[in-house]
Amino acid sequence: MADSTARAYDALNSELEREDMLLSAAEMHGMVSGIVASGAPLETKEWQALLADLANEGQGFNPAMKRLLSDLNEMICSDLADPELGFQLLLPGDDDPLRERLKALTDWVQSFLVGFGVNQQNLTEASEDLREAIQDMAEIARLSDDVDADEEGERAYYEVTEYVRITAIMCFNELAGVETTADIAPKTLH
Repeated sequence: MADSTARAYDALNSELEREDMLLSAAEMHGMVSGIVASGAPLETKEWQALLADLANEGQGFNPAMKRLLSDLNEMICSDLADPELGFQLLLPGDDDPLRERLKALTDWVQSFLVGFGVNQQNLTEASEDLREAIQDMAEIARLSDDVDADEEGERAYYEVTEYVRITAIMCFNELAGVETTADIAPKTLH
């Protein structure tokens, strides 16, 4: 899974660079994930216009980028709704230096919070766990990339990445009203 995620990260980065986009793959994936996880049901034109405002200085996307972003959106929607919790953050691979991976993670989280915040500005109806997790994400977005590339640093990176991944799924499940297999009570046949 990690290899395919790293390849997808590199491929999206190449496409974004080719189109002279300012965002990295981590930032674009985070922003689209935030929009989706906020639970706001948006039509394709709406979320792409919103994304253009946030990520492309209000300029519309060319047809190839629109298709790429539509595919990315569909993949994120499907992955967030996966009852097997298959959603993965689009980040550099394990072979990249820890400092670069941590920078990409904080970029992903910052962009997630931007996309999430545009559509989900009032969390008063959200669970206390979700409100706390969003506060934790804000703290994670401010992490320094000055970290030791040792076993402890790798373990901490993995734990934070996993927390962010589960928080994104939790946001989607709670705000989009999606049930996971853990939420479904076993049915008894009589």
